[in-house]
Amino acid sequence: MRPLLPMKRRLPKAPAGDPAFAPLEDPRMYWPVQRARLEKLGREGLERLLRVPVERGLMQLWRHELPGAAWVERIGLPRRAVEWQLGQGLVLHVDPCRLICGTNWKEYPYKLRPTSSAFIWDGEWDLRRGDLRQGSRARFIADLAAHRDDLTRSDAFATYMARLKAGKPWKSHQQGILLDSEARILTFLRVYLSFMDDMAVRGFDATRGKDMLGVAVSRDGTLIKINRGLHRLAMAQHLGLPSVPVAVKAVHRQWWERVTQGGRGKHALAMMKENLADCQPELQPGVVTNLL
Repeated sequence: MRPLLPMKRRLPKAPAGDPAFAPLEDPRMYWPVQRARLEKLGREGLERLLRVPVERGLMQLWRHELPGAAWVERIGLPRRAVEWQLGQGLVLHVDPCRLICGTNWKEYPYKLRPTSSAFIWDGEWDLRRGDLRQGSRARFIADLAAHRDDLTRSDAFATYMARLKAGKPWKSHQQGILLDSEARILTFLRVYLSFMDDMAVRGFDATRGKDMLGVAVSRDGTLIKINRGLHRLAMAQHLGLPSVPVAVKAVHRQWWERVTQGGRGKHALAMMKENLADCQPELQPGVVTNLL
């Protein structure tokens, strides 16, 4: 009778996994990926059961100008409900080479930062911006492009190798990746080059990443990059693509009040949507300019 062979542990689907990274998935990341996956499923389940119905209810209250509508607007309007109402109306197409300013949360107290669950943001977040062209993602993409024929000469390779030699190889619980060898590091860097080469041939694919490129509208009505997608934006800028789609995730209260002129409900949304068409990328740095 043949002895039973141990079953190979199958890595669960990573929350942010891309098929291109499949060769780098490691069974040793099984439990970290499992935890990240379960946490993601838990958050999504909570949103479906509680948050989404509540937010849509608040949005309906505000849209129909029922009692409490002023309070709903004062707390910023529920972002997901605004997206549910406007859909593609929040999507703009911009020149990526002009989308150069991004928010900078470094040393900005958490209590002063706007919440991602609100669509209308208060505060000075829009003044804390820097030049994305000087950021780490832009340097990473330029570095790979410059050393595509020999990635072992790239700064990125040196950085990941230094971590490996220090006994702290780079890993991602969200992607199930562990870079614990020179070969894995090179494969990882080549995947990013393949993304850029595909973009050069096929153009920008808005469905490739986990989320669309997100922007927020400043008090002056200009577009500032927020949240994810900075690697994809850096690739589009490096390639000089003429246009990329971006989704408006938030607007500054001062701009909101100016364009809606005190209106509420459907009328205010219509006025806001109309004025979004005039929003162009911010080109000047703010009072805080350093981006890592």
